[in-house]
Amino acid sequence: MAQVTPEVLWAQRSSSTDPEKNFIYLTISVPDVPKQNLKLDLKSTTLSFSGHSETLKRTYQLDLTFYGEIDPENSKTHHTARNVEMKLRKKDLKEEYWPRLLKDAAKVQFLKTDFDKWVDEDEQNEAPEDDFSQFGGGGMGGMPGMGGMGGMGGMGGMEGMGGDFGGIDFSKLGAGAGEAGSDDEEDEDDDEDMPALEGEEDAKAETAKTEK
Repeated sequence: MAQVTPEVLWAQRSSSTDPEKNFIYLTISVPDVPKQNLKLDLKSTTLSFSGHSETLKRTYQLDLTFYGEIDPENSKTHHTARNVEMKLRKKDLKEEYWPRLLKDAAKVQFLKTDFDKWVDEDEQNEAPEDDFSQFGGGGMGGMPGMGGMGGMGGMGGMEGMGGDFGGIDFSKLGAGAGEAGSDDEEDEDDDEDMPALEGEEDAKAETAKTEK
């Protein structure tokens, strides 16, 4: 059974006055892992995650030690067919960003910046308000929308594959090439017919002269 470290995307916001605007975005990419097959242990300085995908025959394992402290009680989670999304509230109210997510400064391959959510520290006030209506509170037990997720099958993995190629449907590209080939063949057929048409015109011209 393959055991892998999932890809983790992160971004952050900071505030010295508003706890709601002082948090870490964390997205753990675990396609096709239903709620009953995952375990999440969130503490003030660490996160431990494990999950299993029956369809992909893959077990995910992740252990993180954060740069600073977070408030587990006021952190939120949301589970989808493709990932586990988290909004981790920072414990200390500070205007400055964390310089990194993890305590250890060494670069890790699985951790990447979530550029879709990232906003520079000096541009936070200009950024649009974030929508957390789908997020549950109080840890994994508060995650909404889990009913019926087991019926998703392998869809999570398929969506991930689409992302690797920027959403391009290669089957359609192949079909398009075939259609282009058909057009070329039709053009060739038209070219082959042209001499015959010219011959017909000559024959008509001779007939007209004869009748005169």
